[in-house]
Amino acid sequence: MKTLVTCSLALCVALSPAADPKPVPAEEAVAGLKEFFAKIAHEDGSFRPGIDPKYEGMSDSAFSDLAPTAYAVVIHRTFGWKLPHEAKTLEFLHSRQQEDGAFVNVKGTVDPKSAAGRAYNTTMAVMALHALGAKPKRDPLPVFDGVLKADVKDLPLYMTSFFPLAYLCSGKAIPPEADKKIKAVMVQADDGYINEHVAATFHAAHYYRLIGEPVPKAEAMLKRVLRDQKADGSWLLNPPARDRHATFDACFIVKQLGGNTPAARECLDRAAKWALTCRNADGGFGHYPGSTSDADACFFHIGTLVLAGKVQVADPLPKNPHLVGWGHLFPVK
Repeated sequence: MKTLVTCSLALCVALSPAADPKPVPAEEAVAGLKEFFAKIAHEDGSFRPGIDPKYEGMSDSAFSDLAPTAYAVVIHRTFGWKLPHEAKTLEFLHSRQQEDGAFVNVKGTVDPKSAAGRAYNTTMAVMALHALGAKPKRDPLPVFDGVLKADVKDLPLYMTSFFPLAYLCSGKAIPPEADKKIKAVMVQADDGYINEHVAATFHAAHYYRLIGEPVPKAEAMLKRVLRDQKADGSWLLNPPARDRHATFDACFIVKQLGGNTPAARECLDRAAKWALTCRNADGGFGHYPGSTSDADACFFHIGTLVLAGKVQVADPLPKNPHLVGWGHLFPVK
């Protein structure tokens, strides 16, 4: 498997639109991120969404309280850092698994008993455990088998690639019947997009890369993504409540389908500059410029910087880097 090619650390970035505009080296931005996660770490090994204990998070961090911990694990493994309370983090993740193999959230907007909640929480926990070189105490795959027996059309289209990720982290390929059912709901338009939404489209591209098959309508999909990039380097097709991860999602598609072409490089450079405008003085990243630093946003923005080759990642990379997070370390064919 190829290793991700990373570029030099010479990029200079602004702290945020509201902060001192004096640029700082990219390595300082990465160091600030480590300090941010140290501030949001609990002694039980878990992580809260932001520095203010009253902050309930946004997007994934609001959806499930497992998300900040999972993203903390992913970021620390990306850079080869040790977690503040690593042994406790492992214990924390194990403590959230139920007798039936499902992992649950205690706080968050998702119902842990719902199909979406069971699939989301279990995928995030299994992925984080795999990144830590550990396994769940109970087999989690029956959870996905059960969810897939129901109508997958009832699940959000941004969850399609959760399934192969969870199976692969568990050492198995997604079953053929499950693969067939999920592909049936990933209906693409002529431009390669799904449901006119970059998140659904990203998860489809991620899905096919995980199972090792060519991404359907790849050329059209890439062309659409490149065309939709905004003047400031970001992407947004739908209201912010739905597209908080749009820039990362688009960058994964550009990196995987555009490779090292001039158009792809220029696109990723612009995206990286925008991502860095979301960095705050506390060392974290908000979802948008000026928004509160959030563990969830930190992953997606640092993932954008990794995809753009602007920050140096761990050498060697963690085991099975394509299974760490949502594809920011995925090798490019």
